[in-house]
Amino acid sequence: MDSLRARLVGLPRRHKRFLQVVTDIVLVWGALWLAFVVRLGFDDLNNPFVVHFWLFLSAPVIAIPLFIHFGMYRAVMRYFGNDALIAIIKAVSLSALLLALVVYLYSNHQTVVPRSIVFNYWWLSMVIIGGLRLAMRQYFQGDWFTAAQHVPFTSRDDGLTKVAIYGAGAAGNQLVAALRLGRVMRPVAFIDDDNGISDRIISGLQVYKPKRIQQMIDETGAEELLLAIPSSTRARRREILGYLEGYPLHVRSVPGFMDLASGRVKVDDIQEVDIADLLGRDPVPAQPELLERCIKHRVVLVSGAGGSIGSELCRQILTLEPTSLLLFDHSEYNLYCILSELEQRVQSESLNVTLLPILGSVRHQDKLLEVMNTWSVDTVYHAAAYKHVPMVEHNIAEGILNNVIGTLNTAQAALRAGVENFVLISTDKAVRPTNVMGSTKRLAELVLQALSKELAPTLFGDASNIARVNKTRFTMVRFGNVLGSSGSVIPLFHKQIQAGGPLTVTHPKITRYFMTIPEAAQLVIQAGSMGQGGDVFVLDMGEPVKIVELAEKMIHLSGLSIRSEKNPHGDILISFSGLRPGEKLYEELLIGDNVAPTRHPMIMRANEELLGWEVLKGRLQGLLTAVEEGDFALVRQLLKDTVSGYSPEGEIVDWMHIQRHREV
Repeated sequence: MDSLRARLVGLPRRHKRFLQVVTDIVLVWGALWLAFVVRLGFDDLNNPFVVHFWLFLSAPVIAIPLFIHFGMYRAVMRYFGNDALIAIIKAVSLSALLLALVVYLYSNHQTVVPRSIVFNYWWLSMVIIGGLRLAMRQYFQGDWFTAAQHVPFTSRDDGLTKVAIYGAGAAGNQLVAALRLGRVMRPVAFIDDDNGISDRIISGLQVYKPKRIQQMIDETGAEELLLAIPSSTRARRREILGYLEGYPLHVRSVPGFMDLASGRVKVDDIQEVDIADLLGRDPVPAQPELLERCIKHRVVLVSGAGGSIGSELCRQILTLEPTSLLLFDHSEYNLYCILSELEQRVQSESLNVTLLPILGSVRHQDKLLEVMNTWSVDTVYHAAAYKHVPMVEHNIAEGILNNVIGTLNTAQAALRAGVENFVLISTDKAVRPTNVMGSTKRLAELVLQALSKELAPTLFGDASNIARVNKTRFTMVRFGNVLGSSGSVIPLFHKQIQAGGPLTVTHPKITRYFMTIPEAAQLVIQAGSMGQGGDVFVLDMGEPVKIVELAEKMIHLSGLSIRSEKNPHGDILISFSGLRPGEKLYEELLIGDNVAPTRHPMIMRANEELLGWEVLKGRLQGLLTAVEEGDFALVRQLLKDTVSGYSPEGEIVDWMHIQRHREV
């Protein structure tokens, strides 16, 4: 049966249509013959094919052109829906009316055609032609036994994963149809908290209330649960996920309506539970005037455009009507990826934006200046940075050259080119840092703070010693971890769960602030529009999250149990690997207690201490010299002297430093 179905599905389209036409001719004749049988019975029935040959000849001649006109042969049998049924009703009804007219005009009065024949022909055609198409749809879907689970003594095991659908609305029903067609999973039940539909049958599936989930598992054998509630709020999804955590079900979800509408995903694109749902915080609506102020009808440059934050900034900037968007990155592959994505959007949405991918490093100030002057850049979003704490701890020189000197170069190039707005993407790790990465990001903040106080500074490294008029408004935006970024713990946990564990957590008490990448990028753009210069803005990250609790939730929502001393037969072990070099237990967003609200409820202004530009230049020169000489002990000391609160723990773990001391 499967091979025949595959052969029929694989036929050329014209062959399929020919088979349909031939079948419909036979069905029309069959319906007409049965119309005589219903009216006359077998006892009084003379062979209607002989007696009323003209009628049997006329019926398909009338019906088939109408079937063609109403598109019955354009409908794909596997996707046969309500619109196709309506087309059948229209075509069959009109063909029956025209046949009645033919009977009236051309019937000879010697062999009378009973008046009820046409009526019988109409409803029989409807049943036979429509019924066959519905039956063939089920056949081509391979889902003859959809309702078999509800019939006593009829159980089948087709080897497909049994899934329950949370949400019996439009998205849930679409998902059921997609799963049945794809035959990858077998839907067995709905779960919905709507009292109006609970305990009913929808699409052949029983609807259970959430409190009856265990009963549903026992009766259907469901192994997975798919969330089909794309329009619900994050707070509501968090509530649902918290409730589902206690059941042995692998919880996954379908995409949101915006993703579906944009065409980026399909309804049957199943994905793991979005960790943002576990945080449960709904984003605050953006303020359009803040979004557009530095972007609309302006030339915008994003450094680090291929990174996690940089790429999302580019996506959002694209929709805010800049005249040109310059994508600046040193990674060819990352630049290619974001450019390809944005070009598709520009084409599909007919956006009037010029995209310019520029390969380059923030270490080269002359290249940055040339780019900014050539395109008369108005706004710079500086997202280029090394951000992985242990990696930078092992590569101190690169961290300083990229994060500090790179920021210095970009800021000075912007000042020299007369760029109007400059926004630095900073981090909560800049607050009382225990690591090189955090201290370099705080030092980058200090550079911008110092420049902002100077009306006409003499720039660092400028041999001409010429004062440059400062027309640039420098702004810094500080926030914590973003979900899904490169090096994030969430993708790592997913991989470890798929591999059977263990999940590695550095410390049982470690906590982190989390925010989604789109939300962070949107707030960065809005924060960059506020302030007068030298402002340090801090994003409201909500409550800190314990990483071990996050790991536990991910294990439970994967339908697995935690292996521990109390449960030695559990599925996944959580192991504690110890804090990595430079890592803190708790992150902070503020150095002091001086914080003021802004016009946006999610953005605060921090009043942080700063250094004068001339003092800072001396410190930077000393730091650069120490890096060039490979004197990392001096580098550490200079960072401690310059960055308030920097308190490194443990020995220097830079690879070059370690190797040199081994040789000694």
